[in-house]
Amino acid sequence: MTHPEQILIAKPTFKLFLFHNKRNRLILYLSAAAIITQFAIFKYLYPFASYIHGDSFSYLGAAANNLTLNTYLIGYSKFLRVFNTFAKPDYTLVAFQYLFIQSSVLFLLFSIFYFYKTGQIIQNILLCFMVFNPLFLHLGNMVSSDGVFLALSCTWFALLLWIIHQPTKKIIFWQAIILLIAFTMRYNALIYPFIAGVAFWLSALPWKKKLAGVGLGLTLCGLFVGFTMYQYKKLTGYWQYSPFSGWQFSNNAMYAYRSVDSADRKPVPDKFRALDNRIRNFYYQTKNKAKFPTEQAEASTFYMWSPSMPLMQYRDSLFRKTKDSLAEFKKWASMGPFYKEYGLYIIRKYPGHFLMHFVWPNSRKYYAPPIEFLEEYNGGNDLVNMGTKEWFGYKSPKVKVRMGNKKVWVLNFYPILSGIINIVMLFGLFYYMLLKGWQYNSTFNKTIIMAGAVWLINACFTIFASSAALRFQSFPIILTTTFALLLIDWMIQLMRSMQLEAKSKQKAVLGLDNDIKESVLA
Repeated sequence: MTHPEQILIAKPTFKLFLFHNKRNRLILYLSAAAIITQFAIFKYLYPFASYIHGDSFSYLGAAANNLTLNTYLIGYSKFLRVFNTFAKPDYTLVAFQYLFIQSSVLFLLFSIFYFYKTGQIIQNILLCFMVFNPLFLHLGNMVSSDGVFLALSCTWFALLLWIIHQPTKKIIFWQAIILLIAFTMRYNALIYPFIAGVAFWLSALPWKKKLAGVGLGLTLCGLFVGFTMYQYKKLTGYWQYSPFSGWQFSNNAMYAYRSVDSADRKPVPDKFRALDNRIRNFYYQTKNKAKFPTEQAEASTFYMWSPSMPLMQYRDSLFRKTKDSLAEFKKWASMGPFYKEYGLYIIRKYPGHFLMHFVWPNSRKYYAPPIEFLEEYNGGNDLVNMGTKEWFGYKSPKVKVRMGNKKVWVLNFYPILSGIINIVMLFGLFYYMLLKGWQYNSTFNKTIIMAGAVWLINACFTIFASSAALRFQSFPIILTTTFALLLIDWMIQLMRSMQLEAKSKQKAVLGLDNDIKESVLA
């Protein structure tokens, strides 16, 4: 019998696996050709980058002014500033973003194939899904943190697989660096240190190295959190990491509070009374949902961004009007702690309404996330602001496409795909546990635990505290699709092995019967 350590020693390096295996080498060459060809055709149809009017301009403004704080996390703005020193045209940025996404996804896929022998049919399906995925083209073409965050997340998760199966000091170091960069990009990365902790727990490293690896990532992220909190303390007088979360809590609470009958609304503490009265008056004035269609929305973010909504109006009532963008940001950030406190108060006071009127609708959105800003190129607009024109060196603020219209119909299948793949993942994990899958392959078992951890933790974070949209959920959807198909492949392999085992037993029984017959005849 071959010893497991002998198998490990005989295994080729990852470089040999990629470039000396004829099939893998051919796949890489064909993938590179397909990726470049797709991008060239796409840029002919969409010669300019796409923008989220609001988010994209905020990122670019923070990059142009070299800010340390912004409405959104500062990491992507710093990336834009550094990138702009080397290449100014927008096509260089979107080319980098798209190639970064594709490279990271292929790195993740081949890392999985390296550690776990996957059937060729499933391999081919996954490779085609990733290489020819239209979502990557549109995320790469958008001036937003979403595409870069997707690429960082795929790279980071692949490194976690390496930490589980073949850890080295370099991999542990680079995992911590990628974790830090992702942490500066999007608030979704707040759950990543917990997932990294699961990976180190599953690894074969000594406990001291496990703790050191987790500690390195936590230390780097902690330094960024501390720096950000200190900057907000200087600006607003409050220690806070994310004013955004305060606005989000009040926004989420308002969807629950709206459903509470006016007779059942209880008095609030004095410090909340002015805001609460404003919100109650707003509910009373907008009872007619046919007249106020925005009130028909569920689990959205409209309450936290619209100037006509109570949160913005209450903020403006406390501060002087100004056109200074820095002063506007200070006003917005100063309200973060108060809105967080108010939002949590309402949620705790009416937990049933919160579950029914925010969590449940948001869970449906998580199950099949809306396409949102990816539904139309440049939000359906023909123009960008002057700051964007100057940043990328456009001749005019007008942007165009060589399509019939700006609708992006090619992504319409994604909510359906997400819904299907979440169900497949749920039942796949259920049957994996029912069949005691951990008994068959320890390598695959650890990988599935990691995928399940991301799937479950991200679902809880998104459903209870965040908003669901395709661009926010691109990494979980990609990961869930990958591992849902791997679970199907595992079940197919298990059934085949069970059939072979049954046939061998049948042959053994037949052979024994023949031996008995021959002995009787003799």
